[in-house]
Amino acid sequence: MNIHILSLFPEMFSGVFNSSILKKAQEKNEVGINVVNFRDYAGNKHHQVDDYPYGGGAGMVLKPEPIFSAVEALPPSQGATRRIILLCPQGERFTQKKAEELAQEEELVFICGHYEGYDERIREHLVTDEISIGDFVLTGGELAAMTVVDSVVRLLPNVLGNAESHEKDSFSTGLLEHPHYTRPVEFRGFKVPEVLMSGNHAAIEKWRKEQSLKRTITRRPDLLEQIVLTSDEERLLKEIKE
Repeated sequence: MNIHILSLFPEMFSGVFNSSILKKAQEKNEVGINVVNFRDYAGNKHHQVDDYPYGGGAGMVLKPEPIFSAVEALPPSQGATRRIILLCPQGERFTQKKAEELAQEEELVFICGHYEGYDERIREHLVTDEISIGDFVLTGGELAAMTVVDSVVRLLPNVLGNAESHEKDSFSTGLLEHPHYTRPVEFRGFKVPEVLMSGNHAAIEKWRKEQSLKRTITRRPDLLEQIVLTSDEERLLKEIKE
């Protein structure tokens, strides 16, 4: 996968993209990440990328020319479908399902905005997707881009050591993930559940499913309205409610 990020503050990405899983993914050539300062494409001597909004109002609006030019200057996509994503509070709410969808693509372009907003022609005639990471407003789109890139890259083949690491993540199955324990068996009087040390894989799997359902119904009951449970899960959920 090739990822391009258009930002006025490319220095913000160095720490995140050169650490941990994202760094390893690039070293394995599973992903290439290119951060572009779209101020370089402003086309005026002051490198101005924003201007006052027509009709008046507070704040400044990002001009279309620099962003269109920066996208058009990217290396050829070599036949890959290019998804151009606007990070924006008005966009589609980002979910694990969306991350899984984007992980199937070969090339992603993220546009990080600042100021009051974007010239509407960027939305209408350039981007393919608009994404929001939540119902709140950030100073710019950089943190949102980092979040989306991290969640997508970890889903790529060979990035995580074990494919099950993400296949059983919270939201991947539609439910919140079950609790985890590791050594020591007892810590400050708190013990690991006996079932996890029993060696009985069927009992362990049943316990994990129960805990997943219990955690979901107590913390995010809205998720249960969005999935179809198996007959076993329905039975377990009934027992939990009782």
